[in-house]
Amino acid sequence: MSVLQVGGGPIESRDQLAAYLESGSKPLSQWRIGTEHEKFGYRLADYGTVPYEGPAGIRALLERMMRFDWQPVREGDTLIGLVHREGANISLEPGGQFELSGAPLINLHETCFEVNNHLDQVREIAGELGIGFLGMGFAPTWRRDQIPIMPKGRYAIMRRYMQLKGNLGLDMMFRTCTVQVNLDFASEADMVKKFRVSLALQPLATALFAASPFYEGKPNGYQSYRRHIWSDTDPDRTGDIPFVFENGFGFERYVDYALNVPMYFVYRDGKYIDVAGQSFKDFMNGKLPGLPGEVPTMDDWANHLTTLFPEVRIKKFMEMRGADGGPWQRLCALPAFWVGLLYDQSTLDAAYDLIKDWTQEERTAQVRDVARLGLRTPFRNGTLLDVARQVVALSAHGLSARAKLDHVGADESHFVNVLRRITESGKSLADEMLDRYNGAWGGDINKLFADYSY
Repeated sequence: MSVLQVGGGPIESRDQLAAYLESGSKPLSQWRIGTEHEKFGYRLADYGTVPYEGPAGIRALLERMMRFDWQPVREGDTLIGLVHREGANISLEPGGQFELSGAPLINLHETCFEVNNHLDQVREIAGELGIGFLGMGFAPTWRRDQIPIMPKGRYAIMRRYMQLKGNLGLDMMFRTCTVQVNLDFASEADMVKKFRVSLALQPLATALFAASPFYEGKPNGYQSYRRHIWSDTDPDRTGDIPFVFENGFGFERYVDYALNVPMYFVYRDGKYIDVAGQSFKDFMNGKLPGLPGEVPTMDDWANHLTTLFPEVRIKKFMEMRGADGGPWQRLCALPAFWVGLLYDQSTLDAAYDLIKDWTQEERTAQVRDVARLGLRTPFRNGTLLDVARQVVALSAHGLSARAKLDHVGADESHFVNVLRRITESGKSLADEMLDRYNGAWGGDINKLFADYSY
C-alpha cells in the first residue's frame, strides 16, 4: 500500500493536477527502478495466520526488524510500518501481508540485492518468532474469517466501502499478494507509449507470473485467482481503461479519469475521515459533504491517486500491477521483465510495434480470459504463449542493450531466465504447483509451504 502523503499546498485549479503528474518527468540518466512485493506470513507450527498482537505477532516482527536500522512508522500509538534512511519502507497490507516498497535504484543488480537483503532480514527475525513467509498471488488455505485485520485507519474505511461495490473486494484486501515495479518516464509522449505497451501486455505478465491456483486448500480452476478477484472488486476504480489507446491520451485525460473515481478518505490531524463514495470534484469546489467548505491540498490529490487500481497507473511514476506474488527468484524477474521492455528505446519501439494494431476487443478478451487460462489464453491464430516467447526475448534484448553490468561483468538479462524457461516449457508456476499437488504432494496442500516458502 502506498505511503500516506500529509500536507501540501491547496489546489486552486485543475491544471495543477495534470502538472503534478507531469512533474514526474525525468531525463533517462535519472530513471530509477522501485520494486514492491507482498508476502503471506504464517505460523510454522500449524500453518495458521499471524495476528498483529502477541509475542509472535506482526507487531513483534516489526519491532525486531528495527535491529537492521529500520525506523518506526506509527498511526497514533500503533506501529504500522518501518522506514529506512535509504528510501525503502515496510508496510502492512489489510490482512497482515508484509510488504517491502523498495528504494528507487539505478539498476536491477541493486534491486535484486535489496530484495535478497530484505528477505534475509525477514527470515532471520521470522525464524526467531516461529513465522514463515510464502510468496503466492492468493492465500492457498485460509478462509477470509481466519485472516487477522490490521489496525490501520484507511483499511477500516475500505473494508466498509468494498462491501458496497463488489463481491470480492474483501478477498482482494485480505487474501492477495502481488509483486510490482515502479518506473519513470521522460515526457508526456514517453509516458503515453510506455502506458500503452504496458497496459496491452499486462495480461501477458499475469500469465507469466500466475501463481494462485488454490482456494482454501483445493484447486480453484484458475491460473491467477488474484487476477479474477480484481474483476469483481470495485468497477469504479479497477478494470480496463481503454481511453489510454485513444487519440489525445495524456496527463489531462488521466486526470479526468481520476476525478471520476469516488474518494475513500481524507487525512486530517492524524485521523482518517471517511468520505467513501464522495467526489474529488466536489472537494475542489469546497462542497465535499464530509468536509464542507474545505478544499483539497496537493497531498490529498496524491493520496487519492493511490486509491485507483487499474493494472497500470501513474502518479509521478508508472506502476505495473498485473502480477501475482511469487517465490524469491521471481521477485527479481518482474522488474527485469518491464525494465527490459520499457527502459531501452529500441526495445520499447519494437514492443509498441507489436501491440499497436491490437483491437480493443482483443485486449478485452485477454483481460477476461487470462485469469483462468493463463498462457493458454487464445489470441489470433495462437495463444498468449506465442506472444510471450516474442516479448520475453524482447525484454532480454532490452536488458542486454542497457549494458548495466555487475561486479563480475554480467548484464541484467539473466534476471529473466526464469521467464525464458516458462516460455520454453509452456508451464506457469501455477501449472507446476498443480502438478505437485496432483503428484508428489498427494493432494496435501500443506506440502506447498515447504516447497514455496522463502
